[in-house]
Amino acid sequence: MSRDFSKVRRVVVKVGTATLAKGAGIDRDYVAALAEQLVGLRKRGCQVLLVTSGAIGLGAGELGLTERPSDIRMRQACAAIGQPVLMHEYKRAFGAHGVPVGQILLTNDVLSDRAGYLNLRQTVETLLGLGGIPVFNENDTISIAEISKAFGDNDRLSALVASKVDADLLVILSDIDALYDKDPRKFPDARKISIVEKITPEILEGAGAAGSTFSTGGMRTKIRAVLIAEKGGCTTVLAHGREPEVVTRILSGEELGTVFLAKPRMKNRLRWILNSLPQGRLTIDDGALEALLRHKSLLPRGVTAVDGEFDKGSVVLVNEAVKLVTKFSSEELRQLAGKDSLQVAQILGRKDVIARPEDIVFLDTGLTLGLPD
Repeated sequence: MSRDFSKVRRVVVKVGTATLAKGAGIDRDYVAALAEQLVGLRKRGCQVLLVTSGAIGLGAGELGLTERPSDIRMRQACAAIGQPVLMHEYKRAFGAHGVPVGQILLTNDVLSDRAGYLNLRQTVETLLGLGGIPVFNENDTISIAEISKAFGDNDRLSALVASKVDADLLVILSDIDALYDKDPRKFPDARKISIVEKITPEILEGAGAAGSTFSTGGMRTKIRAVLIAEKGGCTTVLAHGREPEVVTRILSGEELGTVFLAKPRMKNRLRWILNSLPQGRLTIDDGALEALLRHKSLLPRGVTAVDGEFDKGSVVLVNEAVKLVTKFSSEELRQLAGKDSLQVAQILGRKDVIARPEDIVFLDTGLTLGLPD
């Protein structure tokens, strides 16, 4: 049964800014009700992780702003003001049940760095083992989209967290109640879709831009999140966050929102490679690309161009179709590009490859990277 969540043991719940907000501030009653639901899941034997938006919106409200700030420095200032307000509310709400919360602020760089990724995973496991609830948010105070530190939205962040911790279920609570076959704001005959087995090009095309005054999300960001979560073997449910007892009812199997079914779980390291921000780019010739398709290693002789500066062990994008972990730095690759094995051995004093098959992941074109902003 696609809505049988009786065996779910680890849940990530994401709540959006529009759901949390009440006027220019936060809805304390809503936060208290959400906390009660999540504590109830713990009593059922589930481990719970919370991904929250709202810091920038709360900070803007504290400053008396009526619109989401577009200037990067102003967004950072609003986040710095709003984040402690947000965590204070969660501490108060969960503390009423004797449950501690741990704040985890993330940037893309943390999850793209393998050592940071593994350390974060260990920290989360420790928090869960101690009976706490990790509360994740993007570190908006230092995230700058122009230098690619930002996730862009917390829908994607929630899916990355779910993938990282091998969650069974991701629940996205939003002001969007479900996926429809067409935009319900424009078409009165739009039909709600209860279950999605596969993200199709038609679904992608129909995912229009949306978002409330202080939020960055919309259906497009939800679909992006699903595509990340499903590769981690994680089912996703999209539902309206203001539906009474929504999380409890979803876990009980009630037909709320849209269920996006998981795919077989990809190995953790391959997921890390797939979801990491590439530190540089390589261009390779057709012969080298064909070799990768046949599960062969990438050799230096197939490289025709190296873009960016990166270290050994970095994730790089190849021909806009492949991600891999390189065994050479950008400086070394510029020396080795186009060289055959004998020449490589003369330069390095040994023969070596750029990446072996276990460190190479092909992208699903149009699904993982092909969603335009």
